Amino acid sequence: MLRFDDLQLFVRAADLGSLSAAARVMDLSPAVASAALKRIEHHLGARLLARSTRSLRLTAEGEGFLEYARAALGNLDEGRRLLASGQDQVSGVLQLSAPSDFGRNLLLPWLDEFQREHPKLSVRLLLGDRIADLFRQPVDIALRYGEPEDSSLVALPVAPDNRRVLCAAPGYLARHGEPRQLEQLAQHNCLLYMLDSRAHDLWSFHDGKREVSLSVSGDRLSDDADVVRRWALAGAGIVYKSWLDVAADVLEGRLQVLLPELTCERASLNLLCTHRAHLSKPVKLLRDLLQRRCAEISARRPV
Repeated sequence: MLRFDDLQLFVRAADLGSLSAAARVMDLSPAVASAALKRIEHHLGARLLARSTRSLRLTAEGEGFLEYARAALGNLDEGRRLLASGQDQVSGVLQLSAPSDFGRNLLLPWLDEFQREHPKLSVRLLLGDRIADLFRQPVDIALRYGEPEDSSLVALPVAPDNRRVLCAAPGYLARHGEPRQLEQLAQHNCLLYMLDSRAHDLWSFHDGKREVSLSVSGDRLSDDADVVRRWALAGAGIVYKSWLDVAADVLEGRLQVLLPELTCERASLNLLCTHRAHLSKPVKLLRDLLQRRCAEISARRPV
C-alpha cells in the first residue's frame, strides 16, 4: 500500500525539481527521502524520477502518475477537513438519565438552552430516581446524586459540594410549629422518598462537633422525589432534599430552611458513564453547562 508521506515527498520533489530540497522542506534526511522514493517506485513497478548528480526530472510514467498523486493528496486533505468540521459540530443523539425532581425542574430548561445552541443535537431523556443500569438501559450517561455503588462506572463531578437541606412550607410550620432541635423531628410528619430502592428515612447531620443520624417517619412515601417535593409545598410535612432541588422554592419563600446551623449530608451530583469513550463533545459541553448552572444555584444558598 502506498504511504501518504511517500506520496507527499514525490509531489514535493516534482514541484521543487530536487529530491534534497523536498527532503529539507519535509524535515527528512537525504537517505530517508531516497528510500521513500525507491519504496514508491518499487510499489508501482515504474521509475518516476530521472535523477543525476545535478538535476531531477519526471519520467513519462512520473508525469502521468503526478496528476493522480495530487488528486489523492487533495482528497485526503478534504477528508481530514471534513472530519475536523464534523468534530467541531455538536450533532447526533444524546441519551441521558436524570433524577425526577432535578430533571423536571432544572434540567429540562437547561436542555432547551443547550439545544438552541446546538440545533443539530437530538436528546433522549429518561427521568426516574432508581439507579440507571447503564449497561442495559439505552442511555449514554446518567446524572445521579451520591457516589456510584458500582466501582466500574466513571463518575465526573457536576456539583460536588451540593448538600441536602431540611425544610418545610410556612403553612405546615404555622400549624405544627418549627422544630428547634433534631430530636423534635420525631414529633413531625417527615416526607420520605426512595433512595437506592430503600426509603431514605435515616437523616444525617453534623452539629459542628459530631455527626448525628436519626430515623424519621411520616405518612407519605414515594419513589418519585418530585412528588415528595410537591407534598412539602402543599404543607404535608418536613422534607430533607438536595439544595439544587428546593433552592427556587426556598428563595421564593415557598419553603423555609429549618435548623440552618446544622451541616446537612452531602448530595454531590455526578455524571456517570460506563466508559470514558462515552465522553463525547456533546457530553463534555453539557457537563460544562451543568457545572455553571449548578454553581450559580449553590452560590445562592443561605449561610
